[in-house]
Amino acid sequence: MALTGRAALLAALGSLPVGIWEPGWTGILAVNAPLALACACDFALAAPVRRLGLTRSGDTSVRLGDTADVTLTITNPTGRPLRAQLRDAWPPSSWQPGTETTASRHHLTVPAGERRRVTTRFRPTRRGDRPADRVTIRSYGPLGLFARQGTHKVPWTVRVLPPFTSRKHLPSKLARLRELDGRTSVLTRGEGTEFDSLREYVPGDDTRSIDWRATARQSAVAVRTWRPERDRHILLVLDTGRTSAGRVGDAPRLDASMDAALLLGALASRAGDRVDLLAYDRRVRALVQGRTAGDVLPALVNAMATLEPELVETDARGLTATALRTSPRRSLIVLLTTLDTAPIEEGLLPVLSQLTQRHTVLLASVADPHITEMAKARGNTDAVYEAAAAAQAQSERHRTAEQLRRHGVTVVDATPDDLAPALADAYLALKAAGRL
Repeated sequence: MALTGRAALLAALGSLPVGIWEPGWTGILAVNAPLALACACDFALAAPVRRLGLTRSGDTSVRLGDTADVTLTITNPTGRPLRAQLRDAWPPSSWQPGTETTASRHHLTVPAGERRRVTTRFRPTRRGDRPADRVTIRSYGPLGLFARQGTHKVPWTVRVLPPFTSRKHLPSKLARLRELDGRTSVLTRGEGTEFDSLREYVPGDDTRSIDWRATARQSAVAVRTWRPERDRHILLVLDTGRTSAGRVGDAPRLDASMDAALLLGALASRAGDRVDLLAYDRRVRALVQGRTAGDVLPALVNAMATLEPELVETDARGLTATALRTSPRRSLIVLLTTLDTAPIEEGLLPVLSQLTQRHTVLLASVADPHITEMAKARGNTDAVYEAAAAAQAQSERHRTAEQLRRHGVTVVDATPDDLAPALADAYLALKAAGRL
């Protein structure tokens, strides 16, 4: 029980002493006898908190940056009306800074034997699972002099999914895919292409595509058209080691890598390819396998929601071995990792041949746009030193990329905003060249 501010004010104006007890404390307040009687009646008429029934319903997932609503149903089985203040506690990252107080607190009245609903609206600021903490209810008497207070555990979890901001690029990449698929233009022959149809020759066509047998049966020269083979296997490998924790702008590198992986996964599934996901540092953090085209994107988003960078050095040998077990047949392995010299030269390069001799390997890395800005800086001594340091960092990065290319790896190095479309373009270029 708790003495309200209204009762304390009246007590200060009273004159006759009377004992008032609270758990763990006994004190004497100066109140008059009528006020003591009013307080006792007010306490007796306040609805008991422990007997209330609470259930939840509403959203179980939300994209980062969007809003979610969770409804709390309060049932009052007692014979007294409930007049209450309610606090629905959730982790601080469930709201934008400064909005938690207004979003989580509610005033409500529930007549005896009835139920009411209150809705808590979230706008999370971080990915991952957000579990409900506890519901605290303060039940007041009709005079507002005394209040009963108690808490209830009402389990519920809202999963905050990656925002997938690169989704805006998907229509243009799908249009390019339709061109490659022969629906709006003609393809040239590649190792990874298959026969599609015959059509009449037009100037500029590759003469190697002329079908002489078909030409002999008709009056016009016929050429074969080709389309990229479908049902290729794509393995997206997210490096969740310490280098993925480095922040570029307002977010860690891992977030930009995930966004690029989602765009590529959506595009490849539309192309008829099979897409799997492996997140790894020193052990498997997430694995998505065997999903249909319609289920792969939700599965990827759900698996990525709880991923966080781990402050450990990535085990390149373990990553390679796990990737080979996950993709026993020829596949496109997309490594979303760093281009920093030490992790590549000491970790990836010694085991890279195990991947490249069986698979096509594409490495995508997040570049820091601030380095480019530093390289252009001039005007004072500090700026010149910064420009020299940035130029050295860029040079080392380019040298590392060239080492990878000499091993047959396709390298995509782009800023967070450009990484997703650049990776999608690299995939389409490999598909057009018949290298998948």
